[in-house]
Amino acid sequence: MAHELPPLPYDYKALEPYIDEQTVHLHHDIHQKAYVDGLNNAEKKLADARAAGDYALVKHWSRELAFHGSGAFMHQFYWANMAPAGKGGGGEPTGALAEQIKKDFGSLDAFKKQYSAASVAVEGSGWAVLAWQPQGNQLVILQSEKHQQLTQWGVVPLLVCDVWEHAYYLKYQNKRAAYVEAWWNVVNWADVAARLAKARG
Repeated sequence: MAHELPPLPYDYKALEPYIDEQTVHLHHDIHQKAYVDGLNNAEKKLADARAAGDYALVKHWSRELAFHGSGAFMHQFYWANMAPAGKGGGGEPTGALAEQIKKDFGSLDAFKKQYSAASVAVEGSGWAVLAWQPQGNQLVILQSEKHQQLTQWGVVPLLVCDVWEHAYYLKYQNKRAAYVEAWWNVVNWADVAARLAKARG
């Protein structure tokens, strides 16, 4: 069954003034849709290869599957990880999430500084990712370049910040740090907490 572009969980202008309506339109309707289309195409090409018994291009289509699949799914996390400021977005985490952040990073402030620094320091295009690492029973901050690189197998993404230029260029131009600072105002901590609870079982 083909993957479909999921609708946004809120209106296109809901993240204003921190993330502008036009950027959300372009980001969701064009960029994310391209990843969904690419994922469907890669899966079809691999199915065709299996049917024909011809695996000459399996390396290419496997890479396409990783790239577009990661892009499609990371964007689903990204939109869900945000909410309108004052209506679920911004503020501070509470409960088990807040306790785990304090345990693993020392304080919320230290976590946010490390996460922001990781976001700004991604080389080229990619993501900052707060993930649950089951093997270490801890939270970790990772950078993912081109979606599928510099990650750890087995981690469960909880909070992602898209730092590809298409996520912020119209409003912030090349000022990635300003975008990341503003992004904290729309972080949906309840969504992150629910993902952590599920990841911990």
